Amino acid sequence: MRRRLACQALVLLLLPVAAAGAAAGAMLRQGDAFPTWELPDQRGALVTSTGLAGQRYLLWFYPRAMTPGCTAEGQALRDRYAEFQAAGVAIYGVSFDAPADNARFAAAESFPFALLSDERRALAVQVGAADAVAQPTARRISYLVGADGTVLEAYESVAPAAHAGEVLSDLGPPAATPAP
Repeated sequence: MRRRLACQALVLLLLPVAAAGAAAGAMLRQGDAFPTWELPDQRGALVTSTGLAGQRYLLWFYPRAMTPGCTAEGQALRDRYAEFQAAGVAIYGVSFDAPADNARFAAAESFPFALLSDERRALAVQVGAADAVAQPTARRISYLVGADGTVLEAYESVAPAAHAGEVLSDLGPPAATPAP
């Protein structure tokens, strides 16, 4: 009896530690509800998950504007933007950069999609793009979010130049348009 109580006490002590470790920086999985969020874009306009309800979107987290890997990933998404539009998927980049830095990045690369600023890192920590708010840059991950707000795909390991093709492949072939 005494031994069982000691084991139960140890389990109760360890549960909060395990739960805290799982929550901070943990990736969401396919089928999970994506958390609600609101972030400013490079123009300062607020973009919200509730405003995107009923629409599929890709959130690609990138470490820092105007760096080689982030530029390659953004360019690949830009170059295949029409395919994403045809598939009914909006694209949003997310970093810890200030809106002004993201504005320069978007202008320099002619990105047709919004770049969002998660300067407080709140969304990044919730979805595994950062382990803590003190983390200096976001982890390079992405989420394809469904129209119902659930995770369709979670991309934990992203090759910048190949990521756009990977997501499009997961979306499948474009729907055929009916003949007139």
